Amino acid sequence: MTTMTSGATTPATRPEPVSLGEAFWVWLRIAALSFGGPAGQIAVMHRILVEEKRWIGEHRFLHALNYCMLLPGPEAQQLATYIGWLMHRTKGGIVAGGLFVLPGVVAIMALSWVYVLYGHVGLVAGLFFGLKSAVLAVVLQAVVRIGGRALKNDAMRALAGSAFILIFFLNVPFPVIVIGAGLIGYVGSRAGIATFLVGGGHGASKGKIVPDAETLLGEELPAHANPTLGQALRQASIWLTLWLAPVVALLLLFGPNDVFTKIATFFSTMAIVTFGGAYAVLAYVAQQAVDAYHWLTAKEMLDGLGMAETTPGPLIMVLQFVGFMGAYRHSGTLPPLLAGTLGGLLATWVTFIPCFLWIFLGAPFIERLRGNAALSGALSAITAAVVGVILNLAIWFAIHTIFRTTVPVIFGPVHFEAPVVASVDPWAAALAALAILAVFRLKAGMFATLGAASAIGIALNLAGIVR
Repeated sequence: MTTMTSGATTPATRPEPVSLGEAFWVWLRIAALSFGGPAGQIAVMHRILVEEKRWIGEHRFLHALNYCMLLPGPEAQQLATYIGWLMHRTKGGIVAGGLFVLPGVVAIMALSWVYVLYGHVGLVAGLFFGLKSAVLAVVLQAVVRIGGRALKNDAMRALAGSAFILIFFLNVPFPVIVIGAGLIGYVGSRAGIATFLVGGGHGASKGKIVPDAETLLGEELPAHANPTLGQALRQASIWLTLWLAPVVALLLLFGPNDVFTKIATFFSTMAIVTFGGAYAVLAYVAQQAVDAYHWLTAKEMLDGLGMAETTPGPLIMVLQFVGFMGAYRHSGTLPPLLAGTLGGLLATWVTFIPCFLWIFLGAPFIERLRGNAALSGALSAITAAVVGVILNLAIWFAIHTIFRTTVPVIFGPVHFEAPVVASVDPWAAALAALAILAVFRLKAGMFATLGAASAIGIALNLAGIVR
């Protein structure tokens, strides 16, 4: 805030230093409010950290966000880790990033137990029927929101269209699409092509801008943001060991065909290539987990996404449910619930430990990268391609939500699943249509839409219409 003296405006005083203990409760509050996907989570962080607490200014917040978007993994969780690191070094980053994930870990694990024990019983089955029908509207909303921000010119629209064709019709792996788009954007921006110099990132706020100089962190570069080779090697060795030691141990003890080894290696790979947020990578994860590994069905994948949409934490927490179901279904000599719990926690571990590596290793260097045009061009191209990938996810979900049966279509290199029109589920189609109407026409919020769809699903179950 500012004070008025004789008609003049004086800068607001900077907030007093905050201890890690005091910051803990603020990060816990942010974690408890982290619903609504990355855009909603980033908005919550901006409101609390920039506008309310004034720990960090607008420019520095957006600088951190833009570069977190260049990294693989959930940008909202990494942004929390980054700001926590800026304030209280590595301990602060672990507290901020760990708390951001913890509520989702607990909630998804509890729901996973309920799902496998009672998911086909009465009200629970109706609830998940409603959830997965409404999730289609949420994914379509993500396509529209990201597309409105990213597809600013014909080059970006061409990248989005190409990405959709490559992944939907030609089954080109998601990592190849992301890397290719990033290279196109990087080369285009380095060449000075205007269409690639458009920037990216989630908008933070349309309100009053909080200057960096009036915040706790100010404009200064903290002492721990001076990168050294020794510091980088220490961080790399610590976090690479925490990440890869369990993967190597599982490979050596149980071999490559064990379900836990497959979970560790598959989700470790996803942690490296999850550019563009959860919606982008979920299409690839869903197709691999359903069609290649047979860990769960397409409808169960939709149920898992419904869980992640309605619980706090990153949307990518749905991967814990996938790991749970994979180990539960292929438990070997272990009790299924124990195997599922271990599989879910393993998937979460190898998904999020790399996020700390990217921040603690790269943040000191990232702090010095201000307005790098080539990296911004790569981000813009990746974001455009992600729109096409998310559209693929929306269509994949629609096919498996509204239709009971699909058939493979193969024509040369073209290979995709087509719905059998006669197998349409009229109640699922009607509920999905109502959810789309609520989101796009009535501007209903995500929670209101998912809540109403769940209530309708329960009512349909009670009436004996859906099972």
